[in-house]
Amino acid sequence: MRAVELKGLTYTYSAKTPFEKRALDNVDLAVEEGEFVGLIGATGSGKSTLIQHLNGLVKVQQGEVIVRGMNASDKKSLKKLRFAVGMVFQYPEYQLFEDSVAKDVAFGPKNMKLDKEEVERRVRRAMEVVGLPYEEFAERSPFELSGGEKRRAAIAGVIAMEPEILVLDEPVAGLDPVGRREILSLVRKLHEEVSPTVIMVSHYMDDIAEMADRIVALKEGKIVADGTPAEVFGAREKLAAAGLALPTAARITDALAARGIELPRTIVTARELADALAAYRTARRTATPADADGEGED
Repeated sequence: MRAVELKGLTYTYSAKTPFEKRALDNVDLAVEEGEFVGLIGATGSGKSTLIQHLNGLVKVQQGEVIVRGMNASDKKSLKKLRFAVGMVFQYPEYQLFEDSVAKDVAFGPKNMKLDKEEVERRVRRAMEVVGLPYEEFAERSPFELSGGEKRRAAIAGVIAMEPEILVLDEPVAGLDPVGRREILSLVRKLHEEVSPTVIMVSHYMDDIAEMADRIVALKEGKIVADGTPAEVFGAREKLAAAGLALPTAARITDALAARGIELPRTIVTARELADALAAYRTARRTATPADADGEGED
């Protein structure tokens, strides 16, 4: 069973008005169980509209949305579908509302009509997974936490429902570098321990290149690229046409090529760049004196 399948998905805002805008245009997309998919695109490309279809926040106008075998247009299965898809929006800490962290995290499991013991088990596990030990944080007010702790608490509330699919919309928006690293590390952990399938929207190309198995790029509601990070970021002209930047490592690779240092164009992460530079230096050291003398003189 596929985690997600979109067939001919089309969505138009303010249809038949002067403000009509087609946000999605005949999108076909299949996401397999266990994939980590990075969803990229310029502002207005349709990313948010697409992910909001996955748990029924946006009703299907045209086409099909199938999530783990459940049709998003079927009202009978919509509630179950929503529990299967954990949605973490931008700035999720703004959705905290209870007077204690434990109560906030318990909100979703209680809506699932689980018994008291199961709710408590899920709350404890979710808080431990996100790095907020239950005994220390359960009775604290979420509004007294640090910014990073608030975001972790909000994410705990989503994963306490134990969704098979985790959808993250700009999960590191507004965080400082330390906070970004912590949240990205948490996302990796969630992929391994909680939700086998992850779809992450981000404007940070470095993060997407580092974490995603597969990247899907949108432009004006259409998929314009779909492949591994090396494949998608390797198509420089297509990416530029979609208004998207390259990861830092790819930009450095291009800058080095302009200075005569040729490295593989498939480099997209800092680690790959470091390895390629080390291999380049080794090759230079082992070159014959004649070869070494003939390189780099221009």
